[in-house]
Amino acid sequence: MAPRAIWKGQLSVGALSCGVALYAAATTADRTSFHIVNRKTGNRVRRDYVDEETGKPVAREDQAKGYEVSRGSYLLLEPEDIAAAVPEGHKTLEIGSFLACKDVDTAYFDKPYFLKPASEADEEAFAVMREGMRKADVAAVARAVLFRRVRTVLIRARGCGLLAHTLHFDYEILPASDAFKTLPDKRIKGEMLDLAKHIIDTKRGQFDPSKFDDRYDAALAELVKTKAEGGTIEAPKRARRSAKSGAGGAAARKKG
Repeated sequence: MAPRAIWKGQLSVGALSCGVALYAAATTADRTSFHIVNRKTGNRVRRDYVDEETGKPVAREDQAKGYEVSRGSYLLLEPEDIAAAVPEGHKTLEIGSFLACKDVDTAYFDKPYFLKPASEADEEAFAVMREGMRKADVAAVARAVLFRRVRTVLIRARGCGLLAHTLHFDYEILPASDAFKTLPDKRIKGEMLDLAKHIIDTKRGQFDPSKFDDRYDAALAELVKTKAEGGTIEAPKRARRSAKSGAGGAAARKKG
Protein backbone atom coordinates (compact mmCIF):
# COMPACT_ATOMS: atom_id res chain seq x y z
CA MET A 1 0.00 0.00 0.00
CA ALA A 2 1.40 3.40 -1.01
CA PRO A 3 2.11 5.73 1.93
CA ARG A 4 -0.52 8.37 2.57
CA ALA A 5 0.40 12.02 2.86
CA ILE A 6 -0.36 13.41 6.32
CA TRP A 7 -0.15 17.04 5.22
CA LYS A 8 -0.18 18.92 1.92
CA GLY A 9 0.68 22.54 1.26
CA GLN A 10 3.23 24.88 -0.29
CA LEU A 11 6.98 25.05 0.30
CA SER A 12 7.94 28.66 -0.27
CA VAL A 13 11.09 30.81 -0.25
CA GLY A 14 10.99 34.27 -1.77
CA ALA A 15 9.38 34.12 -5.21
CA LEU A 16 9.93 30.36 -5.53
CA SER A 17 7.29 27.92 -4.32
CA CYS A 18 5.91 24.49 -5.06
CA GLY A 19 3.30 22.13 -3.76
CA VAL A 20 4.62 19.50 -1.34
CA ALA A 21 3.29 16.50 0.52
CA LEU A 22 4.52 15.42 3.95
CA TYR A 23 4.92 11.73 4.82
CA ALA A 24 5.91 10.00 8.06
CA ALA A 25 9.55 8.87 7.90
CA ALA A 26 9.46 6.65 11.00
CA THR A 27 7.00 4.14 12.39
CA THR A 28 6.67 1.84 15.39
CA ALA A 29 4.00 -0.31 13.71
CA ASP A 30 6.31 -3.33 13.45
CA ARG A 31 7.20 -3.40 17.13
CA THR A 32 5.86 -6.26 19.22
CA SER A 33 2.92 -4.81 21.14
CA PHE A 34 0.52 -6.12 23.75
CA HIS A 35 -3.03 -5.56 24.96
CA ILE A 36 -4.15 -5.73 28.56
CA VAL A 37 -6.48 -8.71 29.04
CA ASN A 38 -8.47 -10.23 31.87
CA ARG A 39 -6.44 -13.22 33.04
CA LYS A 40 -9.63 -15.09 34.10
CA THR A 41 -11.74 -14.58 30.95
CA GLY A 42 -9.12 -13.86 28.30
CA ASN A 43 -11.11 -10.80 27.23
CA ARG A 44 -9.44 -7.51 26.43
CA VAL A 45 -9.64 -4.88 29.16
CA ARG A 46 -10.80 -1.36 28.29
CA ARG A 47 -9.66 1.73 30.16
CA ASP A 48 -12.29 3.97 31.75
CA TYR A 49 -11.92 7.46 33.19
CA VAL A 50 -13.19 7.59 36.76
CA ASP A 51 -13.92 10.45 39.10
CA GLU A 52 -10.98 10.90 41.47
CA GLU A 53 -13.24 11.43 44.48
CA THR A 54 -16.27 9.20 43.82
CA GLY A 55 -14.47 6.45 41.94
CA LYS A 56 -17.38 6.27 39.46
CA PRO A 57 -16.86 6.13 35.66
CA VAL A 58 -17.32 9.45 33.83
CA ALA A 59 -19.27 9.37 30.55
CA ARG A 60 -17.48 10.74 27.50
CA GLU A 61 -19.90 13.66 27.18
CA ASP A 62 -19.06 14.71 30.74
CA GLN A 63 -15.30 14.70 30.21
CA ALA A 64 -13.63 18.10 29.71
CA LYS A 65 -10.10 19.47 29.59
CA GLY A 66 -9.06 21.33 32.72
CA TYR A 67 -6.09 23.51 33.61
CA GLU A 68 -5.07 23.32 37.27
CA VAL A 69 -5.02 26.90 38.60
CA SER A 70 -4.50 25.81 42.20
CA ARG A 71 -4.31 22.50 43.98
CA GLY A 72 -7.56 20.63 43.23
CA SER A 73 -9.09 23.60 41.38
CA TYR A 74 -9.42 23.45 37.59
CA LEU A 75 -10.31 25.93 34.88
CA LEU A 76 -12.53 24.11 32.37
CA LEU A 77 -11.81 24.64 28.67
CA GLU A 78 -14.42 23.73 26.09
CA PRO A 79 -13.45 22.34 22.65
CA GLU A 80 -14.57 25.57 20.98
CA ASP A 81 -12.33 27.60 23.32
CA ILE A 82 -9.29 25.55 22.34
CA ALA A 83 -10.22 25.62 18.64
CA ALA A 84 -10.44 29.42 18.75
CA ALA A 85 -6.99 29.68 20.34
CA VAL A 86 -5.25 27.40 17.84
CA PRO A 87 -3.72 29.29 14.87
CA GLU A 88 -5.40 28.69 11.55
CA GLY A 89 -3.33 26.64 9.12
CA HIS A 90 -2.47 28.53 5.94
CA LYS A 91 -0.91 25.44 4.36
CA THR A 92 2.48 27.04 3.67
CA LEU A 93 5.93 25.98 4.84
CA GLU A 94 7.57 29.39 4.69
CA ILE A 95 11.37 29.19 4.65
CA GLY A 96 12.78 31.98 6.79
CA SER A 97 16.50 31.21 6.70
CA PHE A 98 19.19 28.72 5.72
CA LEU A 99 21.79 27.24 8.08
CA ALA A 100 25.02 25.39 7.41
CA CYS A 101 24.24 21.71 8.01
CA LYS A 102 27.28 21.41 10.30
CA ASP A 103 25.81 24.08 12.59
CA VAL A 104 22.55 22.23 13.25
CA ASP A 105 22.12 21.10 16.87
CA THR A 106 20.53 17.65 16.66
CA ALA A 107 19.35 17.85 20.28
CA TYR A 108 16.40 19.85 18.94
CA PHE A 109 15.27 17.16 16.47
CA ASP A 110 11.77 15.85 17.15
CA LYS A 111 10.13 13.66 14.48
CA PRO A 112 11.35 12.99 10.90
CA TYR A 113 9.22 13.36 7.79
CA PHE A 114 9.74 12.99 4.05
CA LEU A 115 8.82 15.86 1.75
CA LYS A 116 7.90 15.14 -1.88
CA PRO A 117 6.40 17.21 -4.69
CA ALA A 118 2.62 17.21 -4.46
CA SER A 119 2.26 16.67 -8.23
CA GLU A 120 4.28 16.37 -11.43
CA ALA A 121 3.76 20.09 -12.03
CA ASP A 122 5.67 20.81 -8.81
CA GLU A 123 8.69 18.60 -9.54
CA GLU A 124 10.88 21.17 -11.30
CA ALA A 125 10.56 23.89 -8.66
CA PHE A 126 11.01 21.25 -5.97
CA ALA A 127 14.23 20.02 -7.64
CA VAL A 128 15.56 23.58 -7.82
CA MET A 129 15.15 24.00 -4.05
CA ARG A 130 16.55 20.57 -3.28
CA GLU A 131 19.63 20.87 -5.44
CA GLY A 132 20.27 24.42 -4.28
CA MET A 133 20.36 23.24 -0.68
CA ARG A 134 22.47 20.21 -1.54
CA LYS A 135 25.02 22.29 -3.45
CA ALA A 136 25.33 24.85 -0.67
CA ASP A 137 25.23 22.16 2.06
CA VAL A 138 22.58 24.05 3.97
CA ALA A 139 19.35 23.25 5.79
CA ALA A 140 16.22 25.36 5.51
CA VAL A 141 14.34 26.57 8.58
CA ALA A 142 10.62 26.91 7.91
CA ARG A 143 7.45 27.44 9.88
CA ALA A 144 3.93 26.18 9.36
CA VAL A 145 0.85 25.13 11.27
CA LEU A 146 1.21 21.36 11.51
CA PHE A 147 -0.97 19.12 13.66
CA ARG A 148 -2.76 22.13 15.18
CA ARG A 149 0.42 23.88 16.38
CA VAL A 150 2.82 26.35 14.83
CA ARG A 151 5.91 24.22 14.20
CA THR A 152 9.45 25.07 13.25
CA VAL A 153 10.76 22.58 10.70
CA LEU A 154 14.32 21.90 9.58
CA ILE A 155 14.56 20.71 5.96
CA ARG A 156 17.55 19.09 4.25
CA ALA A 157 18.20 17.41 0.91
CA ARG A 158 17.82 13.63 1.09
CA GLY A 159 18.16 11.51 -2.05
CA CYS A 160 15.62 12.65 -4.63
CA GLY A 161 13.52 14.34 -1.98
CA LEU A 162 13.75 16.35 1.22
CA LEU A 163 13.98 15.22 4.83
CA ALA A 164 12.15 17.40 7.35
CA HIS A 165 12.41 17.33 11.13
CA THR A 166 9.97 19.11 13.38
CA LEU A 167 12.03 20.82 16.07
CA HIS A 168 11.57 20.96 19.80
CA PHE A 169 10.97 24.42 21.17
CA ASP A 170 13.85 25.94 23.12
CA TYR A 171 11.99 25.67 26.44
CA GLU A 172 11.64 21.91 25.91
CA ILE A 173 15.39 21.26 25.78
CA LEU A 174 17.07 21.12 29.18
CA PRO A 175 20.34 23.07 29.44
CA ALA A 176 23.41 20.85 29.14
CA SER A 177 25.15 23.13 31.63
CA ASP A 178 22.64 22.06 34.31
CA ALA A 179 23.14 18.36 33.57
CA PHE A 180 26.94 18.58 33.61
CA LYS A 181 27.52 21.30 36.22
CA THR A 182 28.90 18.85 38.82
CA LEU A 183 31.41 17.33 36.38
CA PRO A 184 35.00 18.57 36.70
CA ASP A 185 36.46 19.97 33.48
CA LYS A 186 39.36 17.55 33.24
CA ARG A 187 41.91 17.94 30.48
CA ILE A 188 43.50 14.70 29.31
CA LYS A 189 46.95 14.82 27.79
CA GLY A 190 49.87 12.59 26.88
CA GLU A 191 49.66 8.81 26.89
CA MET A 192 46.06 8.59 28.07
CA LEU A 193 44.89 10.80 25.22
CA ASP A 194 46.96 8.75 22.77
CA LEU A 195 45.30 5.60 24.12
CA ALA A 196 41.84 7.07 23.59
CA LYS A 197 42.74 8.02 20.00
CA HIS A 198 44.08 4.51 19.38
CA ILE A 199 40.88 2.88 20.64
CA ILE A 200 38.76 5.19 18.46
CA ASP A 201 40.86 4.44 15.38
CA THR A 202 40.56 0.66 15.87
CA LYS A 203 36.77 0.94 16.26
CA ARG A 204 36.17 3.43 13.46
CA GLY A 205 33.27 2.50 11.15
CA GLN A 206 30.40 3.92 9.12
CA PHE A 207 26.87 4.86 10.15
CA ASP A 208 24.77 1.80 9.30
CA PRO A 209 21.37 1.73 11.06
CA SER A 210 20.64 -1.76 9.67
CA LYS A 211 23.14 -3.07 12.22
CA PHE A 212 21.36 -1.46 15.17
CA ASP A 213 19.35 -4.48 16.31
CA ASP A 214 16.43 -4.05 18.69
CA ARG A 215 17.29 -6.86 21.10
CA TYR A 216 14.38 -6.12 23.41
CA ASP A 217 11.78 -6.36 20.64
CA ALA A 218 13.48 -9.46 19.18
CA ALA A 219 13.35 -11.14 22.59
CA LEU A 220 9.65 -10.31 22.95
CA ALA A 221 8.89 -11.66 19.47
CA GLU A 222 10.74 -14.89 20.28
CA LEU A 223 8.86 -15.14 23.58
CA VAL A 224 5.49 -14.81 21.82
CA LYS A 225 6.49 -17.38 19.18
CA THR A 226 7.68 -19.88 21.79
CA LYS A 227 4.60 -19.47 23.99
CA ALA A 228 2.26 -19.77 20.98
CA GLU A 229 3.93 -23.07 20.07
CA GLY A 230 3.49 -24.39 23.60
CA GLY A 231 7.09 -23.98 24.68
CA THR A 232 8.47 -22.53 27.88
CA ILE A 233 11.00 -19.80 28.48
CA GLU A 234 13.83 -20.31 30.91
CA ALA A 235 15.06 -17.29 32.83
CA PRO A 236 18.67 -16.45 31.95
CA LYS A 237 21.17 -17.61 34.54
CA ARG A 238 23.15 -14.87 36.21
CA ALA A 239 26.46 -15.45 37.88
CA ARG A 240 26.25 -14.73 41.59
CA ARG A 241 29.27 -13.77 43.62
CA SER A 242 29.35 -14.82 47.22
CA ALA A 243 29.92 -12.21 49.87
CA LYS A 244 33.14 -14.03 50.76
CA SER A 245 34.59 -13.94 47.25
CA GLY A 246 33.47 -10.34 46.84
CA ALA A 247 35.20 -9.31 50.03
CA GLY A 248 38.32 -11.23 49.03
CA GLY A 249 38.39 -9.55 45.66
CA ALA A 250 38.04 -6.15 47.25
CA ALA A 251 40.86 -6.95 49.67
CA ALA A 252 43.09 -8.15 46.82
CA ARG A 253 42.45 -4.95 44.87
CA LYS A 254 43.22 -2.87 47.93
CA LYS A 255 46.56 -4.69 48.40
CA GLY A 256 47.45 -4.24 44.74
